[in-house]
Amino acid sequence: MSAELAFLFSLALRMAVSAAFVVIASMITERSGPAAGALVATLPVSAGPSYIFLAIDHGDAFIVQSAAASLPMNAATILMCLVFVHLAQHRGLAVSLTAGLAVGFVCAALVRGFDWTLAGGIIFNIVALGVCLPLVQRFRQAKMPLLTRRWYDIPLRAALVATLVAVVVTLSNIVGPRVSGVIALFPAVFTSLILILTPRIGGRATAAVLANGQWGLIGFGLAIVVLHFAAQALGRTTALSLALATCVAWDFGLWLYGRYSVRSSSRP
Repeated sequence: MSAELAFLFSLALRMAVSAAFVVIASMITERSGPAAGALVATLPVSAGPSYIFLAIDHGDAFIVQSAAASLPMNAATILMCLVFVHLAQHRGLAVSLTAGLAVGFVCAALVRGFDWTLAGGIIFNIVALGVCLPLVQRFRQAKMPLLTRRWYDIPLRAALVATLVAVVVTLSNIVGPRVSGVIALFPAVFTSLILILTPRIGGRATAAVLANGQWGLIGFGLAIVVLHFAAQALGRTTALSLALATCVAWDFGLWLYGRYSVRSSSRP
């Protein structure tokens, strides 16, 4: 496959997968609440296709190194969500999203400036979660407004996500390598959810999705660690499968815990 065809195929796959998952996550959020929507949003929607094409083009050692470099960006996404969650309680979409993305890009630039080891990435994630989880805990619940769905809602949401992913991926292949590395780690899924949900359900309910999503990002971080070690021992193909299974298992565990908590709280 030529380089141009491989890029177009990769771009189309990422656009389609991201659009499908973000639309599903937004619909689940509107129907079942922020906790359920966050479970879908924290699956490896954008990173998954990227790693698949990296695995096709490179060897096991490259995937091992990429996983170590990706782990700190999970912490950067957690910090971005913290900023949006707090600002969205009293500020509008433009201010909340801009401030959140600014923090995300600053963290991404700092991450790209260091040669991260896996241990360093794990410590960064632990510190970020230790700071952020307590600060967003009280924002995990929010009232969902009654909504009417129009016929063009789903196509419009899919088009928005696909366009955003296309812009991000294309820019990452045009600009220089240092800026490209930052843009390639852009949190397209969470940004798309914010753009879709905030006008629909309001800032506080959207913030609840991201607050719940921080628990899901723990599973994503664990999946990266699994990918790093499994690629060394078992090869990149098996490692990618195990990493995906880790994400799914973690989110399924969160879903089961949520159901258990609801049943426990409803008992007399």
